[in-house]
Amino acid sequence: MAHNETEPLPDTRKPRLLLVAATTGYQTRSLAEAAARQNIEVILATDRCHILEDPWRDNAIPVRFEEPAALTDVKVDGIVAVADRPTLIAALTAAAVGLPWHSREAVRACRNKHRMREILADAGLPVPAHFQIPYNADPADAAAIATYPCVLKPLGLSASRGVIRANDPEQFIAAFERIRRILDKPEIRHLHEEWNDLIQIEQYIEGREFALEGLVTQGELQVLAIFDKPDPLEGPFFEETIYVTPSRESAETQQAIVAATKQAITALGLSHGPIHAEMRVNARGVYILEIAARPIGGLCARALRFQNDLTLEDLVVLHAIGRPFPDPVLARPAMGVMMIPVPRAGIFQSARLPANSAADEIIITAKQGQKLIPLPEGASYPGFIFASGPDAATVELSLRSAHDGIEFEILTALDVVS
Repeated sequence: MAHNETEPLPDTRKPRLLLVAATTGYQTRSLAEAAARQNIEVILATDRCHILEDPWRDNAIPVRFEEPAALTDVKVDGIVAVADRPTLIAALTAAAVGLPWHSREAVRACRNKHRMREILADAGLPVPAHFQIPYNADPADAAAIATYPCVLKPLGLSASRGVIRANDPEQFIAAFERIRRILDKPEIRHLHEEWNDLIQIEQYIEGREFALEGLVTQGELQVLAIFDKPDPLEGPFFEETIYVTPSRESAETQQAIVAATKQAITALGLSHGPIHAEMRVNARGVYILEIAARPIGGLCARALRFQNDLTLEDLVVLHAIGRPFPDPVLARPAMGVMMIPVPRAGIFQSARLPANSAADEIIITAKQGQKLIPLPEGASYPGFIFASGPDAATVELSLRSAHDGIEFEILTALDVVS
C-alpha cells in the first residue's frame, strides 16, 4: 500500500541526549553506556579547553563551569547533568531550548547550603540554627556566638569534604582554620565560585542518616530507593561509607522521609530530573541535609539494579527523553555499596583483595602512585564494594566482611622542602 502523502513520515532518528559532565568520571561513562543500550545518541558537553580542537576525539562541546551559559544551538530531546557543577549549565540550556528540567533558581539553591536552609525554613521544614561567615574572617567572633556542638562546612563543597564538628570554641577555631586551608587550595580557587568564599555554621543534628534516590516529573517525586547509612555519623568528620537499601526503618519513618523530601522539592522548585537527597531523622522530625539536582555520584549507582535489566543510569536517560519504563523494582531483595574509606594518608601502591568474599564486586579505583588523602581534606575514595542478598542485614555484613579482608599497601608521603 502506498504511503498517504498527507500523513507525516514517522520520525526514525535516534533521540538525542545532552550529557553535561566533567571531562573525566565513571558516571559520565556509565550514563553514555546506558544511552547506547537504550538506542539514544549522546551529545557530550564537558569542561575542557575550548582552544584545543577536540582533544579527546569525542566531538564534545566545550563549556566553562565557572562561566555557565546556555547552549542555545543544541538540538536534543533531553538533558542529564553529572555532578553538581554541570547542573547550572543544564538548567540554563533546558530553559533556552524549551526542555523540561530543574530551574536555574532551584539548582543554585541546591548548590548553596545556606540558601537551601533559608528556603526549607520558610517552607516549615525543620532546619538547624545556622549562619555563614566569610572564609577569610577572624573565627574567634563566630566561635563566641555559635551554639555547641556545631558543624562547620564549606558552602560549596560536597561529599563531606571539609565538614567538621566542633564541641567548644577552641575546636571551632581549629576547624575553621582547617577549612580555610582547604578553600585556599589552588584547585578550589580555580573554580571561581562565590560559595567557596563562605563557611556555613550549623547546630549539630543528632540522629540517624539516610539517603533517597528519586526522579521528579513535573514536580512529582518518584522514589527509586531509600538507603540506610548504618554507620554512626557523629563527627568530628563525616565520612560516608555504607549505603544499604531497602531501608530497615519502620514504614512510618520511611513515609516521613518521603513526605519531607517531597516538601523540600516543592519549596526549592525542583521540577524535572533526577534528585539525590540526604537527611537526618530524630524525635523532632526529618532534617533535610541536602538535595542535589543529579543522581547519586561516582560508582555508587551500581548499588541499584532493577528488574528488566535496568540500571539507575538507564532510568535516568529514559526519563530525560520522556520514554516510559517499567515500575522500578530491585533485581535482588537488598543491595548496598561501601565507599572504601582512605585507610591513611600516603601514596597508594596496591590493594590485595580477599580470596573469598560474599560481596558481588570490589573495585579499586585508586591508581599506583596516587596520593591518598583522608577526610576532611580528601575528595575521593580508593574504591567501592558492592553486595546484594536476601535482606539488608546480610548485605551490610557482606560489605563489612569484604572491607576487613582488603590489604592496602600505602607508602608514607614525604613532605617536599623547598
